[in-house]
Amino acid sequence: NRGFFYESFKAEEFLKLIGRNFDIKQTNTSSSSKGSVRGIHYALVPPSQAKLVQCQRGSIKDYVIDIRIGSPTFGQFEAIDLDVGTASAIFIEEGLAHAFVALENQTVVTYFVTEKYNPEREKGINPFDKTLNVKWPDIDLILSEKDKQAISLEEAKSQGLLPTFDDCEKFIKSLN
Repeated sequence: NRGFFYESFKAEEFLKLIGRNFDIKQTNTSSSSKGSVRGIHYALVPPSQAKLVQCQRGSIKDYVIDIRIGSPTFGQFEAIDLDVGTASAIFIEEGLAHAFVALENQTVVTYFVTEKYNPEREKGINPFDKTLNVKWPDIDLILSEKDKQAISLEEAKSQGLLPTFDDCEKFIKSLN
């Protein structure tokens, strides 16, 4: 009847679970209306931006998309449900793209990130890119103008804007 309390991040537990340190440089919080799509976003490697994403209010369908050239799962995505009731988080390492859609009004999501926002290194893929074929929920979707204008995965690849699997692996190993 009083609500809840949970530890949303503990460095030593993260290290045990993921096997690496997570040096938080910035925390971002968004509030979204039902159907709001945020993404598909990524940052250039190095340094990119690893993220720990938590849903603080409401619920989301979260997507992690592998855009690393040479990865055995290049172009594939995983969809994960996050909501306030589960007090769960998802870790997205450098070189992966990220998106989510709010499933309820006033959904609040917090991202703990390893690098501050750098608009010159931030990139995007169009959420409706047919190559990726992301399975969005069957609700009215709302996109920002920036995301509507984002290029396709193939265009990003041909413009040299995608990280390679090997470069990501080397960079991540250099962090420890």
